[in-house]
Amino acid sequence: MSNGQVRVAIIGTGDIGRGWAALIAAAGWPVALYDHHGENSGDALAEIADRSRRLVELHRADSATVERGIKLITVGRSLLEACRDAQWIIEAIHEDVKAKQKLVESFEAVAPEARVVSSSSATVTAKELVARATRPERCMIVHPLNPPELIPLVEVVPGPQTDRMLIELVRGWLRAIGRVPILVKKPILGNVVGRITAAVWREAIDLVLQGVIDVDDLDRAVSLGPALGWAAAGPYLTYHLRAGDEGFGQFLQHLNKTFESVWGDLATWSRLDPEQRHTLIHTVEQTYEGKLATIREARDRRLAAILRGLEDAKSER
Repeated sequence: MSNGQVRVAIIGTGDIGRGWAALIAAAGWPVALYDHHGENSGDALAEIADRSRRLVELHRADSATVERGIKLITVGRSLLEACRDAQWIIEAIHEDVKAKQKLVESFEAVAPEARVVSSSSATVTAKELVARATRPERCMIVHPLNPPELIPLVEVVPGPQTDRMLIELVRGWLRAIGRVPILVKKPILGNVVGRITAAVWREAIDLVLQGVIDVDDLDRAVSLGPALGWAAAGPYLTYHLRAGDEGFGQFLQHLNKTFESVWGDLATWSRLDPEQRHTLIHTVEQTYEGKLATIREARDRRLAAILRGLEDAKSER
């Protein structure tokens, strides 16, 4: 193994697990896969290779490194076989807290030498994750965004017993594979990105269900509106820049007067009724019927172009 590479085991080969594998293989690191539904791991190999090679097409990875990484992917016939040599174990199974706890407990026997055990969960806290573990200090939440191989942000959420040195080790590993880790200082349901996304998603649903706007125009309103500005600066910096010489404190007073009336009118529901769900599903599917494959490719190209633009702008500072 080349200097700087990390041996990774990914447990669970659903969409997130496959995205992690595509990303790590594209970095040329060895990856071992395991899924208790054995057929899933075998089926995953072709998709992981395709997703890794797609990064080359999008100028997000080097072809020779990707091909080397793909050759290093293995499928474990058992949890032990997949994990026994791993330095970093990534749990990426479905969002079931008891299943995750049982799995983390199993790592104590099959992977005693692993430096880090991380969960990709957005809903299970690190404290819950280690309820049955005897080595909670090596466990944490490392939550990627979807698709993990394209979107660079990763949330790192330690538990109360997580070793601080291991947090920095994981952040270093993430940077080495081209990710941008952010530290979530205390656990909160949905982590940070999930909560922001949930707030925007609720309002997006409500606006469509109220007939204020069509689905495709709502998507344009977000992607070409605040999302574009936030990609360059984020919400706090965006408003701080807008404040200019006025100063952020004075600007905030004016901004809050504008927003307070809107905040009072925002959707506050926490559950959709069956009729609303049916209407929403029908509306979205009708809007994009027969177009998803083409749109997915276009979405990936746009993401890659945005990332290149941000990276070029950063290098010019």
